[in-house]
Amino acid sequence: MNFTKILKYWYSDYKRELPWRETQNPYYIWLSEIIMQQTQIKQGLPYYEDFVANFPTVFDLARAKESDVLKLWQGLGYYSRARNLHHSANNIVNELNGEFPKTYKDLLKLKGVGDYTASAIASICYNEPVAVVDGNVYRVLSRYFGIDTPINSSQGIKTFKALAQTLLPKNNIGDYNQAIMEFGATQCKPKSPNCKICPLKKKCIAFQLNRITAFPVKINKTKISKKHFNFLVFISENNKTILEQRIKKGIWQNLYQFPLIETNESLTEESFKQNQDLKSFLNGTEFSFSLYNEKEIVHKLSHQHLYTKFWILTVKKLPQKGMDILKIKSYPVPILISRFIDEFNF
Repeated sequence: MNFTKILKYWYSDYKRELPWRETQNPYYIWLSEIIMQQTQIKQGLPYYEDFVANFPTVFDLARAKESDVLKLWQGLGYYSRARNLHHSANNIVNELNGEFPKTYKDLLKLKGVGDYTASAIASICYNEPVAVVDGNVYRVLSRYFGIDTPINSSQGIKTFKALAQTLLPKNNIGDYNQAIMEFGATQCKPKSPNCKICPLKKKCIAFQLNRITAFPVKINKTKISKKHFNFLVFISENNKTILEQRIKKGIWQNLYQFPLIETNESLTEESFKQNQDLKSFLNGTEFSFSLYNEKEIVHKLSHQHLYTKFWILTVKKLPQKGMDILKIKSYPVPILISRFIDEFNF
């Protein structure tokens, strides 16, 4: 029995029951694929269910405010996915009359849809013979065939895509693509894969050479930067505070946050009080302050680590226009801010 048939048989016996596997509706498949990028099933499933409940059709998603979409997305991270999701929903409704693209090439035209997502939707919904290649697939193929070409190199991307394409069956393309992804997620796992019961072990090169942990090969990651964030949490006598929307491009674009002072090093209470950015923001406003967390909260992102302090500033009147404190939970904020709001319990 060959590689492809083994995986299809394995999938029929061991696949997890997931709501998007009960449909070929491209809207639901698209939602699931975007939500599950960089996300484990157990974390992403509640978000998928919330999105389907709040936006049951692409028309509902297109009609929604971006802020509502971001609020529902809050906690998943990689917020550009949510912005692209909303943008593409509007494109589908307004430019394509609500009809999803039906080919791999046309799906690629949607903002936020790359090779993997387009391949998944095209194969699952339309049985188009295009192979999916995600982290799970890279791992399975590199181990089974003993390929040491770095998966995050241009040559590696081409090599694995070409190989995956040759392995496609003649029919039920979507089931096979889901099978190899599922196999990588639950059987051929990154750490501690259960090789003893693996149906592919007889011909798996990594297993035969006892080099499972050596695959897949990656080029060294980009150096992670370190930043110091100081959030200014204002509380006025009339129970108002300040939230600002991040307009500039970045991971938190269009989300809201407390006024931020970024510094090169951790601030003490004295250095905070003397900080020129703080003085400029206050513009003569009298205040008293306290530090909410003496130990910095480290928020780890893929490319940077944020060392964060929350400073509580009590003022008679805010230095700029604010909002009622009771309303801040209705705004989409980064999970770092959301956790603080919940813990501080205004």
